[in-house]
Formats: sequence, structure tokens, C-alpha cells
Amino acid sequence: MKSRMAALVLAATLAAYTVPAMAENNVPSPTGSNPTAQSVTEQQVLEELGKVKGRGAIPDPKEVVLEQPQGREYQAFHERLLPWIGGILTLGMLIALTVFYLMRGPITLDERPAGVRIKRFTVAERLTHWMTAASFIVLAITGLNYVFGKRLLLPLLGPEAFSVWSQWAKFLHNAFGWPFLLGVSVMAVLWLKDNLPDRYDLEWLREFGGFFSRRHPPARRFNAGQKLVFWSVAVGGGILILSGIVLLFPISSLDIGSLQTAQYVHAVFGMIMIAIIIAHIYIGTIGMEGASDAMVSGEVDLAWAKAHHRLWVEEEGARTPDGPQLGRSVPAE
Repeated sequence: MKSRMAALVLAATLAAYTVPAMAENNVPSPTGSNPTAQSVTEQQVLEELGKVKGRGAIPDPKEVVLEQPQGREYQAFHERLLPWIGGILTLGMLIALTVFYLMRGPITLDERPAGVRIKRFTVAERLTHWMTAASFIVLAITGLNYVFGKRLLLPLLGPEAFSVWSQWAKFLHNAFGWPFLLGVSVMAVLWLKDNLPDRYDLEWLREFGGFFSRRHPPARRFNAGQKLVFWSVAVGGGILILSGIVLLFPISSLDIGSLQTAQYVHAVFGMIMIAIIIAHIYIGTIGMEGASDAMVSGEVDLAWAKAHHRLWVEEEGARTPDGPQLGRSVPAE
């Protein structure tokens, strides 16, 4: 009797180990059925529905999405494509400006300064410009950290310091978006009329502003180059602001895919704007003699104004110190 009980226990033990192994290896069971082979795989569900659905009691439907296949596309964009876009635009612009400076040098006046200063910007306009410029620089630095930080700063700072910096970078990026919004809005109102296209723009563009010919094409308050910068800031800055607000305050009607699209737009236009502003900073500093005076003191030398904005000087009647000033201003070059 004891021997029969021992045999039954041994047989049960062997069956307990054998059946799961047979199912695990897709080996048909003695009865001819294989539950594992007949079950639906995860890949079949993804191919059929595009996503795996479940039930959740959280009011915001975005919060119950545990895994989204489209996230793999976003990861590929953020980790592979976006760094290339940013690197090509920013480094490419820096290299191009360096080569241009070495070949052409700074744009200088062909005549001596007149010694007469005329007003170009009011205090309010200069404050608006510098508020917008400072905000954009903070946004650019903190935004670039989002793309290049872990590649460039993490090895230098270490995990702890980089984590602290990245947290503050996030706070700064969110905070400085509001003065940037205000600055872009005010500049659009102040300078929209003077940035509408006119017949002198084509001549300026054909001669590339005289950068190579050393001749200054006629221009009013804004030349064609300044108008391109203005519209880049107005349109590009507007897109950055709108996409940034969507990311900062994701409303419940937008799904994860829509938020990822907003991130695509925000990141790409941010890189484009950084490249444009680098060129703008170059022209306003070392690229053109006397250009920075307009945004620092608000005044420029009469000879400089006549060389770069002859039509503006004539329209303003600003050929003498006592000439009328109509109160309308022009962004610095």
C-alpha cells in the first residue's frame, strides 16, 4: 500500500513539472490542445487596434494611457533627429558668420561721422527690445539643455549637479515665456506698419544689403533684412508661444499624440529662431559699425543714418539737429 502511494505522489510531481514545460515550449499536451499557441499575442493586438485599451477611473483620459506605440516615433525624433536639426542650424549659422566675417569684415561707413546725433528709439521701445531679447536668450539656453544637456553637460557636471540645473532650467523656461510673449506682442504693434513690404526691398535683396558690394541700398525705417527678422520673430515667436502654452497647459481635449505634435513644432521652430537671432546679434554688434548705438543710447550718427536708411532720414526731415522728429522709430540693424 505504501509503495502504491509513493508511486502516485511521484507521478503527480512529474506531471506538475512536465505540463507547464510542454505548454511553455509550445509542445502539444497529451490531450491535443495548446492554450499558449491559441492565445492572442500583444503584437496581434497592436496590429489590429494600434493601441492597447483598458478601463480607468481617472477623469483625464491622457492619464490612463500606460503605453502608446506612437511614443516610439517621438523618441526617435527627440533622441536622433532633433539633435541633428539643432546642431546643423546653430553650428551652421556660427560657421557661416565666422567665414563671412573673415572674408568681408565688419560693415563700416565710407565717410567720417557727422558728429550729429538723431533719435532712433524711444526709452519704451528699447526696454521692450531688451526685455524680449533677454527672455529669448534664457529660453534658448534652457531649451537647448532639453536637447543637448545630457549629451554635453551631464558628463561634465555629474548626475546630481545636472539634475539641479535641469530642474531650474525647466522653471526658468516656463517663467520667461511670459515676458517673451509680452515683448513679441508689443513689438508687433509698434513696428508692424513699418515692416510692410515696399518697392525698395527687392533692390536691397538683389544687392544683399550691400554686404559684398560695399554700397548701401536705399531703405526706409526698416530695410528688407530687418523686415525678414521682424516677420521671423512675429511669426516664429507666435508659433513658439502658442505651442508652448499648449505644452504648459495641456487641455483634456488633446490626446498624447497632439501634445507630441506640439512638441515637434515647438522644438523645430525654436531651433530655427535660435539660428536667426544669432545672425541678428552678429549684425547688431561686431557685424556693422554703429548699429548697437540705436538700441543702447537710442541715437545714431547722422552719417550712419544717411548711409543705411537714407529714405528714412529724408522722410523724417532729420538732416539737421533741429529737424523734426516724428516720434516713430526703427529697430537697430
